[in-house]
Amino acid sequence: MGKKSNSLLFYLFANSERLFIEMADRLAEDGWKELGYEYVNIDDCWAAKKRDSHGQLVADPDRFPSGIKALAQYVHSKGLKLGIYGDLGTYTCGGYPGTTLDQIKLDAQTFASWEVDMLKLDGCYSNSSTKAVGYPLMSKALNATGRQIAFSCSWPAYEGGLPPKVNYTFLGEICNLWRNYDDIDDSWESVRGIIDWYSSHQEVLQLEAGPGRWNDPDMLIIGNFGLSYEQSKSQMALWAILAAPLFMSNDLRSISTEASSILQNKLLIRINQDPLGLQGRMLLKGKNKIEVWMKELSLSTMALAFFSQRTDMPYHYTTSLSQLNITVPEVFSAQDVYTGWVQRGLETDTKFTVTVNPSGVVMLFLYPERKLIMNEGKSRPEAGPLQPLSP
Repeated sequence: MGKKSNSLLFYLFANSERLFIEMADRLAEDGWKELGYEYVNIDDCWAAKKRDSHGQLVADPDRFPSGIKALAQYVHSKGLKLGIYGDLGTYTCGGYPGTTLDQIKLDAQTFASWEVDMLKLDGCYSNSSTKAVGYPLMSKALNATGRQIAFSCSWPAYEGGLPPKVNYTFLGEICNLWRNYDDIDDSWESVRGIIDWYSSHQEVLQLEAGPGRWNDPDMLIIGNFGLSYEQSKSQMALWAILAAPLFMSNDLRSISTEASSILQNKLLIRINQDPLGLQGRMLLKGKNKIEVWMKELSLSTMALAFFSQRTDMPYHYTTSLSQLNITVPEVFSAQDVYTGWVQRGLETDTKFTVTVNPSGVVMLFLYPERKLIMNEGKSRPEAGPLQPLSP
């Protein structure tokens, strides 16, 4: 399998090699790569309708005339990585050739020979017993190629996403990330459904996430057409709380400045990519339809999100960390992740108010105040992430 990290990615359904070349150019030239968006991932429908005479998968010759290896080499020349889609079944979900059990080793070797860096393996046109055999076999086959290939498994999504049908301990040994719920579509209703499912089952899901083994709530649809500005901020904030792999699915050639500012928010990305790799959780859901989410971070810091499920008007939410049963250093600062506004000198019992727009979010980054430590008559500042960070 691939490296033990939670990478940021860019996902597109297969169209043509020109589209992927142009997206790679945008990632490399418009500041995305420097922020960690390092994969260009091909989704379903890239293959020819039939395998070749040797039984190998081949790219559609009209849409990918140069082949996948040439595309991978171009992507690599930009300092990026290429991901590809497969399906553990007779066909992919889009009706293209799948990977049956006797083809797993061949397909793994093919992907490695193409210099692919990630494989998303779907599960259409198969059954539970095939998946139980096939996903471990593909993991073994990918490792046997000697190439670092991150492995994204859709296995749990087809088994209801929860124990006892899903053994997450075993899944974490063979996969780097996994889909465990419905596909996202370009709508707020879909995003809300995913958020509600994750919060309803967080006692199971939170424990299973960590470095090299990630729950994947599916793609970021920010920059498309289904979400408002407030809803886009909410999706990004909650995906960061969930330590989700950040898969973008949009057109970087025409993305708006507003959408880019959300997806390129440095502090949000830092929260998402925190090295502890802890998945956050919903602390409470009030009758006022405001949810409070929290993610513990390294260096005694944390992220706190106030998410509105309301549809009527902005809501003024007043609380304190002690009311939320959160323990922090004696004095701390809070920085608004989106506006950059900072309030210093707060204590656990300090009341504060956030105004949350309908279907919107207010997200705070909490960090300890600088303390003075006396040493032989001199004072020195204690190290820590104490200066405001750029959104």
